[in-house]
Amino acid sequence: MTDQQASPIAGTDAATPRGPWDYPRHWIADVLASDGGVVHLRPIVPDDADRVVRFHAGLSERTRYMRYFGPTPTLPPREVVRMTTVDHNQRVALVAVLGGEIIAIGIYEGLSMDGKPESAEVAFVVADDHQGRGLGPILLEHLAGAAAENGFTRFEAEVLSENPNMVAVFRDAGYQISRAFDGATVHVEFLIDPTEALLSVRNARERASEARSVANLLRPTSVAVIGASRDPKKVGNTLLANILAGGFAGPVFPVNGPAHPAEEADDAAAAKVPARHAAVHGNPRRQTRERPPSVRGIRAYETVRDIPDPVDLAVVAVPAPMVDAVLDDCLVKGVRTLVIVSAGFGESSEAGLASERRLLEQVRAHGMRLVGPNALGVANNDPETALNATLAPRIPADGRVGFFCQSGALGIAILDTAARRQIGLSTFVSAGNRADVSGNDLLQYWDTDAATDVILLYLESFGNPRKFSRIAQRVSRSKPIVAVKSGRGALTPARAARSAAATLDDRIAQMVLEQAGVIQVDTIPELFDCATIFAYQPLPRGPRTRIIGNSSVIGSIAADTARSRGLEVIDTVDLGAGASEEEFESAVAAAMAAPEVDAIIVVFVPPVAVDADWHARALMAAANTPDADGPKPIVTTFLAVEGIPQGLMRPGPNGLPARGSIPSYSSPERAAAALAHSWAYARWRGQPESSVVRPAGLDPAAARMFVREKMADLQDVEETDEPGKVLGHLEAARLLAWYGIEIVPFREVRTLHEASAAARELGFPVAVKATSAGWRGRIDREGARLDLPDPTAVVGAFAELIELTGDPVLHVQKMAPKGIGTVITMRDDTSFGPIISFGLSGSTFDLLGDRAFRAIPLSDRDAADLVTAPRSAPLLDGYRGEHPADKEALVDLLRRISALVDDIPEIREVHLDPILVSTETAAVLHAQIRIGPVPNKADTGPRRLA
Repeated sequence: MTDQQASPIAGTDAATPRGPWDYPRHWIADVLASDGGVVHLRPIVPDDADRVVRFHAGLSERTRYMRYFGPTPTLPPREVVRMTTVDHNQRVALVAVLGGEIIAIGIYEGLSMDGKPESAEVAFVVADDHQGRGLGPILLEHLAGAAAENGFTRFEAEVLSENPNMVAVFRDAGYQISRAFDGATVHVEFLIDPTEALLSVRNARERASEARSVANLLRPTSVAVIGASRDPKKVGNTLLANILAGGFAGPVFPVNGPAHPAEEADDAAAAKVPARHAAVHGNPRRQTRERPPSVRGIRAYETVRDIPDPVDLAVVAVPAPMVDAVLDDCLVKGVRTLVIVSAGFGESSEAGLASERRLLEQVRAHGMRLVGPNALGVANNDPETALNATLAPRIPADGRVGFFCQSGALGIAILDTAARRQIGLSTFVSAGNRADVSGNDLLQYWDTDAATDVILLYLESFGNPRKFSRIAQRVSRSKPIVAVKSGRGALTPARAARSAAATLDDRIAQMVLEQAGVIQVDTIPELFDCATIFAYQPLPRGPRTRIIGNSSVIGSIAADTARSRGLEVIDTVDLGAGASEEEFESAVAAAMAAPEVDAIIVVFVPPVAVDADWHARALMAAANTPDADGPKPIVTTFLAVEGIPQGLMRPGPNGLPARGSIPSYSSPERAAAALAHSWAYARWRGQPESSVVRPAGLDPAAARMFVREKMADLQDVEETDEPGKVLGHLEAARLLAWYGIEIVPFREVRTLHEASAAARELGFPVAVKATSAGWRGRIDREGARLDLPDPTAVVGAFAELIELTGDPVLHVQKMAPKGIGTVITMRDDTSFGPIISFGLSGSTFDLLGDRAFRAIPLSDRDAADLVTAPRSAPLLDGYRGEHPADKEALVDLLRRISALVDDIPEIREVHLDPILVSTETAAVLHAQIRIGPVPNKADTGPRRLA
């Protein structure tokens, strides 16, 4: 039975041993080693016996000794059977597989004698050729995840004293270990519950490996162009031409299939081969008539396997049906990364999507990473690499901006715009269908790339939105990220036709990006407006802006836009139409030196027949005015030029604009808007980091076990719009109580007698409420009878509601203190992951869409911001003499819901409505919780590729 044939046991009780084939499907994972290569992890199965024998035979004598505490030249057949036949509960073994062969094995075995899981012994061994790739910590992390699911809390290990590297693996993985020496061995113990320190180590390891995998892609030492046609109208020819024209620093290998002599002769006659490529492949113009085939004057090969030298990167431009054959050649050759520009995959049909999934599976099984398919390509302007493996006819020059997008056609236009506006790029990736490499990977790379200062994203979707939020929040602390999304509601194409859903998606996207410190813009021109100011000007220290110009009208327009965007315009200096060069320089220099000014907008309308060069000279001279508090940003509208005009450019070492160049915009509105984005980002970055602090009084173990029990009855494991099931009201209240969230006491009643008894038990006054969705929360309150003072009133209300609603079960609930109605909702959004929202309760606020959204997990500041973000939030502060509400109680509720969902990803929806907030408390009257299978876009548990 293969990996794909292994049956999932969804909802199986963790305490029940499984058959040797029946392992949880989510234990299968593709992971990145520390060198950026992909390794496939999965549970061991009996069919692995021969692979285990071959693996063991390939180990060095020392490695076998360190693992088995003795020579162990061969594994006895009984031991092979024991290793490959496990119950995936008390005994779990994971294998790391590359190219179909095992390269590492990790195993844990329960130590408890009474059958109750608590402590397990863990061990692993890595093939000698793959040691040093970080596979030990990876196996340990995934074994710990499986053990925790099975109820274990502690790992133990016996390690030879002469093997300190093994002890270092446990320590470097982030675990707090205890050690005991016993002669020749060291006994190690540690708790496997995830701590902040452990998660920090995991994330750092993930960051390093993902950055390394992208570096392998963007810094290849050799490139093969597969499908390098001799026809200049073909994609393969264009790719090869662009790579050669870009001056790639390493050898280039065209792969063209069987040769055609006539084409070779024509091609050789026209070719101009860079010296480095001629040195590697020979100059075809000096070859005889028997020379090898060539494309654009470079020796071509029939397959990539025929290339005598190593190949780091293969750029594939063959029809989709031929990609499988090409991939086989790349796998044999040991190619490290692939860029597939070929279309006809997931973007075209269901069959194409199936082909794309098979392609990704094969690529990862052999340790490679993939950009595409249907990609525009990749570029790296570092002179040491000089790679332009794209279809774009024009690539911006070397610069400090990294750019990621999906759409190929749009990518060409974007690159052309960047070149025209003199925005230099460090690196560029157009990921097409984004089957593997995504924007998250590029963020990890750019975070560590010293050549990139600004990051631009053109988003069509978030991929793994929770991971994006986590990474972006970290990266934004040091480098601005500017993102534009593709049209209204485009992040959820399936729902884009529904305008209400599309508008909601836009609002959620905006708030999630703001939470992560990402600067969101609406258009491509605005994207580059921001890129220009971030690339060349310092961040403002504050919002105080002075506007200087020679037109009162243009100055007013700039001031109005600045104020509407959150800047504080302290004054507008109108120099008049006849202002001289000296007056301009003096005014700007004074603003640069003024302590009350944080930023400057200079608007310039040239008088007729006046040379405007003096304006540029004045600006550049004034920009050098010293300021005790450091430089200030300046933006201008210089002859309506976009980008960096020649006169406002401070030349860099390559002759292109350098830091300190003054950006120009085509209108005062765009200049003010760009400056406002810069201030918003500076303000966000200037806030102290707020951590995710867990509230007191949580019992995640009990809550997790309860949800697992409920999931055991869940048969619908298929991902749908509403997967899973809704918990009963009492079940929801019980689950929330483990996280310190108390529902106002209530009882479910079915008879008059039960209603009367429940009211007496709870204490008067009480309410009697309908339970069906159609009657709960109605504006006219017909589904509830409130403030009932005695048993007679309760019995009467029960009889009325039973007859009116037809509900078989009603609720009797103790009356809560009067307060302002609010609502907290968490839903696992298909586009954004777990999203928590807050707003005031009621149809009016629903119709107005007055809700604020944040991604989970919430930091303390996120929770506080969420309470104050709705437009109606001032009602909580007291309105027209009303007492202020207890906002701290709401913040505490939000933090507890965030912790609950973060700990238990099977919780797919939480709805608390209404929450009555009084001066002293926040009383939750009703809760609804839906549980279901963990979504693929979760960002919990052991780190893995999507």
